[in-house]
Parts: sequence; structure tokens; C-alpha cells
Amino acid sequence: MAQDSIFWPMIAMALLTFVPLGMMAVKRVRATQRGVTVPEDYALGESPRVPADVALANRSFMNTLEVPVLFHVLSLALYVTHGVDLAFLSLAWAYVALRCAHSLVHLTYNRVTHRLVPFATSNAVLIAMWVIFAIRLSRHGPD
Repeated sequence: MAQDSIFWPMIAMALLTFVPLGMMAVKRVRATQRGVTVPEDYALGESPRVPADVALANRSFMNTLEVPVLFHVLSLALYVTHGVDLAFLSLAWAYVALRCAHSLVHLTYNRVTHRLVPFATSNAVLIAMWVIFAIRLSRHGPD
């Protein structure tokens, strides 16, 4: 299998990160233009004056940077150790799909009980990927 195929799920995850980043910027500018917030409301994150819809875009952006960083690190580790195979690539795409589902719910109607399933399942997939990687690495070592 082409080792660089692991970069496509990474690219998709990066694109998913850019969606709430763009939304956050637009919502912050609009809130400031409407006089609902002032630039200082964003100096140290977000003040209590920031409306929920603006804060939601920021929270969604942060969420695409927290646990997914472990996905990116693992993907690079798989590439470096020549560990990319169909199983890992399939799990990587499953992870990205689940994160997309989570973000879609989060950025639209934001029902926590609906977000929970793709969020928890994506974390389980990522944990499984790390466990499999560690087992394989301990058995065979890096190439």
C-alpha cells in the first residue's frame, strides 16, 4: 500500500478544522459590527458578553484541534514506520467520518445527545488505532 495514502484523511481532518475556524471569524466580526461584542471580548479567549452562537463556533474549532492532534501524530508515525495498511487507512477514514458527523451536529442544531455517539465512537476508533500501532511496534519495531 502507498504509505502516503494516510495523508488524505489528514488533509480531510485539516479541512474540517478550517470550517469552524472560518465560521468563528465571520461570527466574531459580525458580532462586533452589530455592537454585541467589542474586540477586547476576545483578548483572553471569550468574555461572558460573547453570544452563544459565536462561542459555539470557537468551541467547535477548539474541538477539532484537541483530540485530533493525536490522530495527526499517529498518522505521521504510521507513515514514518511504514505502518500504513488497509486496516489503518480504513480506521483513519472512519475517524474522519465520525469527526465530520460530530462537527455537523455541533455546528447546526447542537443536540448533545446526538453529538455524543460520533464523538465517543471517534475516540474509541482513535484509541484502537493507537493500541494496534503500539502492539505492532512492540512486535516488529519500526522498519
